[in-house]
Amino acid sequence: MPNPPESYEVRPMTRKELDTAARWAKQEGWNPGVHDAECFFKTDPAGYFAGFVDGEMVASISAVSYGEDFGFIGFYIVKPEYRGQGCGIRVWNAAMEHLGGRNIGLDGVLAEEKTYEKSGFKTAYHNIRFEGVGGGFRPGSVEPLGAFSLDEILEYDSRFFPVRREGFLKAWLAMPNIFAYGLRSNNALAGYGVVRSCSSGYKIGPLFADDANTAEEIFRALVAHTPNGPFFLDVPDVNQEAMNLAKRRRMAPSFETVRMYTQNAPDIKLSGVFGVTSFELG
Repeated sequence: MPNPPESYEVRPMTRKELDTAARWAKQEGWNPGVHDAECFFKTDPAGYFAGFVDGEMVASISAVSYGEDFGFIGFYIVKPEYRGQGCGIRVWNAAMEHLGGRNIGLDGVLAEEKTYEKSGFKTAYHNIRFEGVGGGFRPGSVEPLGAFSLDEILEYDSRFFPVRREGFLKAWLAMPNIFAYGLRSNNALAGYGVVRSCSSGYKIGPLFADDANTAEEIFRALVAHTPNGPFFLDVPDVNQEAMNLAKRRRMAPSFETVRMYTQNAPDIKLSGVFGVTSFELG
């Protein structure tokens, strides 16, 4: 195995250094949200690692812990001129050690699927990124998400995510320049979604709903806030209703990841996942 330069060291990332990783993600074409880094860091400040050569940051990875049972890996990037030198595996090892025996998820590029398998990850399904053109009007059936209590949102969200993620959602829903809507049925939350500004256009995530009709109503409300640029929706390919929604809106596939876990795929309601929250934190 190649060895990194002698001065290479791996250590936890600072908040400012996470901005560097987000910039690299933009250069890779991953299109992060404008304010993602601030929210991500609040979720697990100890879950970010970077590699340095003579003080220059050359590798990054996130290994965010959602409590004792689940974690998620993202931002795994090595600067092009340092690839193939063993810099990546060092930050990878730091990330895996940080998450320990948890079930760990990731969204990897297809070309690295076999590499992740060697580290014990197993493929669950693929996520397809669709791109569309915004506009339209907000349906009267939806309400601003602030009309629902945080406890109600957290309880609903936990049907579609492996664990209750209170710290993350508090930060996610407090980001600047987002729009979030929910739909009520039988006096209960039946779906919710968020749209945020990204490096290019806007991204919807999450979009969770009891059924396709509810998802489409919320989707229309979110898309109404994206009239001046493209918007993106990341869809699990195993949810045919979500795939159909993207096709009805004549959205074009633009990117694909493979969702993998170190243990069994979590028991979540994938039929209600119409839009993944993010490829970096799950």
